Amino acid sequence: MAGDFTLDLSLQVGKYDVQKLLGKGATGTVYLAKDTFSGREVALKTIEPEVFRDPEFGTVYRSQFLNEASLAGKLRHPHIVAILDAVVEENSGHIAMEIVTGGDLSQYAQPDKLLPIEDVLQIGFKCCGALEYAFNQGIVHRDIKPANILIAQGTNVKISDFGAAFLRKSQAVQSVAMGSPFYMSPEQIDGKPLTFHSDMYALGVVLYELLTGRRPFLAESLEPLVKKILHESPAPPSAVRKDLPKDIDAAVLRLLGKRPEHRFPTWNELAIELSRLVSLVVPAEAIPDSAKFVSLKRVPMLSSLTDAEIWEMAAAGKWTRLERAMNIVREGEPGQSFFFAAKGDVKVHRQGRLLNMVGAGEFFGEMAYIWGGEQPRHATADAMTDLLLAEFTTDAVQQMSAGAQLQLTRALLRNAVDRLVLSNARVASIRQ
Repeated sequence: MAGDFTLDLSLQVGKYDVQKLLGKGATGTVYLAKDTFSGREVALKTIEPEVFRDPEFGTVYRSQFLNEASLAGKLRHPHIVAILDAVVEENSGHIAMEIVTGGDLSQYAQPDKLLPIEDVLQIGFKCCGALEYAFNQGIVHRDIKPANILIAQGTNVKISDFGAAFLRKSQAVQSVAMGSPFYMSPEQIDGKPLTFHSDMYALGVVLYELLTGRRPFLAESLEPLVKKILHESPAPPSAVRKDLPKDIDAAVLRLLGKRPEHRFPTWNELAIELSRLVSLVVPAEAIPDSAKFVSLKRVPMLSSLTDAEIWEMAAAGKWTRLERAMNIVREGEPGQSFFFAAKGDVKVHRQGRLLNMVGAGEFFGEMAYIWGGEQPRHATADAMTDLLLAEFTTDAVQQMSAGAQLQLTRALLRNAVDRLVLSNARVASIRQ
């Protein structure tokens, strides 16, 4: 997963042929391995027998490993590392996970290696969706930190290592000590019942660290660190890094509130705030991933799509900004794509006669897509205002999962039917 050593090995673990060592931690080793049945390459995490037999922490390590193994095939989200397979035996075990090649976020938690502000906010936005999804599956991660957030590409990240997770429906023994002290919420330190607000606090620490290159609370030993987390207020991020907008201070400090109710009431409200903050720091012409996701998520006709499917759709679209009065498509031209107006208004007309006005959050041009390009465009579409637009081609949609394609096609057909009903109503009113 993280790291990449060149040691070649000739081992087999279960059905997996080990290719090389990727990383080694205190309790386990991660290898690049190949599934001999499917041929798929995986990151294979193994636990050695002496770990489970450790007289002091063996029970805890086994509980953590069982926690993570129990999630095999259950967490399906684009920003969570997929656990593909798991085997737990008396004194050993292994977990097969998808490979994530970009390392983890700890490499960017240093003052001289900080990511752009907008990238940090985008990463935070994507973590919100992943942690909300996990909580809805009954899981509090309990160990959110930069080392457990892996980089797939750019700002696309995947949360890993659910070994310390509190499974709300599980009867497994949960150790209060699980987690990393610098990122523990006050309620986790106090041993109180945990909700998603504990992960929200930890994400606040991660964002603080990625934005400033230092943690909000520092101490030489555990006892003074715990006192600071429980009783002291951290310095605003902008006091550490002068180019940070004050609005970011407010959001991050709210995440670090001492009590759960001091933080954001929902993951969605935090995500919306992070998306707003992104808009303050990116160039005007930029189209952040968060803006794409939020605009699609707000569309009622897409309510049947999961967040994972919305992310698929956001990635499938060709997103552009158009100025007022610019042409989008012309009647009579060939075409098999459809469009989504994320912001702004579109005028649809034919032979100079107005057919429809399309507002923000609406689709248009879907008939050409449904017909598969067999008929020319029957209308012209122009930007009535400055426009944020996404175009979806047949090829791009076909790259989406079958479930996402099905839900999207249903939504487009409903959209076409609604337009037909509206047109019939207009014709009827004219005849009367």
